[in-house]
Amino acid sequence: MSPTKASPKKSSPKKRLADEPKEVPEETTDVGEVKDEEATASMPDTAAASGAEENYLDDSPHQSQTSSNKTSKAGTAKPEASASTGEKRQRSIAEMFGGSKKARASTPPGVRRAAMASSSPGGADAGASKAPAKRTINGLPVLKYIPFSLSEFQNSLTERQKELLQLECDTFGLSWFKILKDEFKKPYFIKLKEFLWEEGIQGKDKPCPKVYPPAADIYAWSRYTPLGKVKVVIIGQDPYHGPKQAHGLCFSVRPGVAVPPSLKNMYTEIKNTYPGFVPPKHGSLVSWANSGVLLLNTSLTVKAGQAGSHANKGWETFTEAVVKAVDKYGGANLPNGNGVGKGVVFLAWGSWAAKRVAGLDKKKHCILTSAHPSPLSAHRGFLGNGHFKKANDWLEQKYGIESKVDWCTLDENAIKEGDSA
Repeated sequence: MSPTKASPKKSSPKKRLADEPKEVPEETTDVGEVKDEEATASMPDTAAASGAEENYLDDSPHQSQTSSNKTSKAGTAKPEASASTGEKRQRSIAEMFGGSKKARASTPPGVRRAAMASSSPGGADAGASKAPAKRTINGLPVLKYIPFSLSEFQNSLTERQKELLQLECDTFGLSWFKILKDEFKKPYFIKLKEFLWEEGIQGKDKPCPKVYPPAADIYAWSRYTPLGKVKVVIIGQDPYHGPKQAHGLCFSVRPGVAVPPSLKNMYTEIKNTYPGFVPPKHGSLVSWANSGVLLLNTSLTVKAGQAGSHANKGWETFTEAVVKAVDKYGGANLPNGNGVGKGVVFLAWGSWAAKRVAGLDKKKHCILTSAHPSPLSAHRGFLGNGHFKKANDWLEQKYGIESKVDWCTLDENAIKEGDSA
């Protein structure tokens, strides 16, 4: 929804960023004319949800409701008066054509304005007002218009749930949280959190040397790559189980850590596809994550030194819900997106990853499968698969040339540009 222009003497306050200095631009794309006016009229907007502490309407970083309210007050006072004057003029025209006051009173404002515009001599194009943004697409709410209140979510929890889910409330990216909030309260997830609590994951700041990645990084993928900006999903198995390797992005390691063998093979495949690529000495894939590549492991934690040790504890069910969220809303806020998911690229390497994408619509998404890049299997179909170029070819056709991923630029010092915890 495009923000109303503020008066010269007042300026809209900057949105709050908790950790990082850089902010993702707010989505302002008009996604077309209202189709389902009844649903639109009942959909709350920023002003309607003024009682909430958080009202998360797009993929910008954590947005305080106070800032939202101040922006609304600073930017809408004069335009509201103008809109009211324009509506009075339209009512007088409508009355000339026989519209009754009773009928007007019972009709939602958005529908009434549309009806007036269509009944005026020049039709809808005669009015100066722009068609309202569509808030549902084929019955699915547009991502950036789905409100979210973190405080309301927390108030709905039992005391034990508040304790167990504090990590999610502190570190989970809000663009994902508003879609997955109900998942957190399901019995399987609470059971998973009880298990992790016993393993030592008891808050983002409490050290837990027996489990990787560190608690604060378990959901790093959700902050680096907001849901509406997802272009590509790379699905891994579980985090690296060596010290200081895993940091919440599959296949990626922190700067200063040796590049793992699987990632070396990924670099080799990029080099085969793009001969000018110079494989970096580091293994940080943060640059990809910032550009819309969701780096998602199927299991989000692992016990130190024990690969697969947290499998079948509940993470698989949760990450399946993440994939379903991408199916619905991945790419929703890309430049040529329409507010809901039009499709993304899934790179599923190995049988573990292939199972995660088996139920997706191949007509909607580009689903590329092959052997895993591990040294044990890379020569059985990963090397030479051409997936990085195929992904970009599909993205260019679907969303335009600007949507292609720069696979060859990997900045060792990149910081997260997405949603901040």
